[in-house]
Amino acid sequence: MRLPTSTAAPLVLAAVLLAGCSGGSGSGDGSGSDRTPTQAAAPSGSSSPAPSTAPPVARARVAGVVATGLDVPWGIAFLPDGSALVSERDSARIVHVTRQGDVSTVGTVQGVDGSGEGGLLGIALSPAYATDRTLFAYFTAGPVNVIARMTYDGSGLADQRRIFGGIPSGPIHNGGRIAFGPDGFLYAGTGEAGRGAPAQDPNDLGGKILRITPEGAPAPENPTPGSPVWTLGHRNVQGLAWDARGRMWASEFGQNTWDELNRIVPGGNYGWPVVEGRSGDDKFRNPVRQWHTDVASPSGIAIADGSVFMASLRGERLWQVPLLQHGTGKPRALLTGRYGRLRAVAVAPDGSLWVLTNNTDGRGSPRPGDDRIVRLTLSS
Repeated sequence: MRLPTSTAAPLVLAAVLLAGCSGGSGSGDGSGSDRTPTQAAAPSGSSSPAPSTAPPVARARVAGVVATGLDVPWGIAFLPDGSALVSERDSARIVHVTRQGDVSTVGTVQGVDGSGEGGLLGIALSPAYATDRTLFAYFTAGPVNVIARMTYDGSGLADQRRIFGGIPSGPIHNGGRIAFGPDGFLYAGTGEAGRGAPAQDPNDLGGKILRITPEGAPAPENPTPGSPVWTLGHRNVQGLAWDARGRMWASEFGQNTWDELNRIVPGGNYGWPVVEGRSGDDKFRNPVRQWHTDVASPSGIAIADGSVFMASLRGERLWQVPLLQHGTGKPRALLTGRYGRLRAVAVAPDGSLWVLTNNTDGRGSPRPGDDRIVRLTLSS
């Protein structure tokens, strides 16, 4: 691993305002490997029109680069002291990144066996981390994706054990984002592993959002008792977040035409593979926002200061979508082309945003110092 050094060249962000859709087509994950005809979608837009008087929208500025030299970073989880743990997909390592940019290897997650888009993916800290020192990881283990828990006390990883498995894996569409909701349960976004139709099968764990206990059991009050499935009909969910009102949001890779930002409701069916993007069928929930795949291909999301921030891979930009009382405001494209592919964004304890680039993942064009963590500050 290339040990990074911190840089501190603050830059002023020139935010490019975009309406949220521009022309283009292609695979939602940028691979071009799984294009098949799909039903056309209606024009893009929010689920309801924005009011004429919208609240002020937070402005983002690049405050500097926290760290460089990361090797295919994928997930990020902040520790109470403001430093972070970052997962590396291909090496199966978790590294510790201080606020000053010092990077050290914490340890290697055992049993990771993935190719293509598989490997060590999302990580999340227990809501009770201050007392239980527990870390959760989602990773590919051959024919399945699994979730494991382990301890991290500042000196290394220990006591790893799998708590949940059976999520189909493949060279594409492994999902991988995990996050604890305000209810204290663990949510996981899964992909349909390139298989399509099983995303509509409630008994198949691919193409779903799952909700489980920290011990790996289906959470109580799930839509179907005894099932971990929270929602279905997804292609490849890679971003999960909750707003100040407790509402859940998720980003999703489209295929040839539309990528999505969805408002998640329990038991909702989001249409894949019957529809991509918005549809006229009341059986399926429409995305709140959708983008052509060449300007998005979204991965991680975070919510801060009343906006969803969505990292985009093929689109090489960070989308900011203001959240209104009803619906969403006009999306803004930030960092367009400046740092290449963006895999994840997370809110640090100090309120800033840390953005992970992903140019060393085999689909990008690495630049000197890649991959890196870029820090953004927000102001009203």
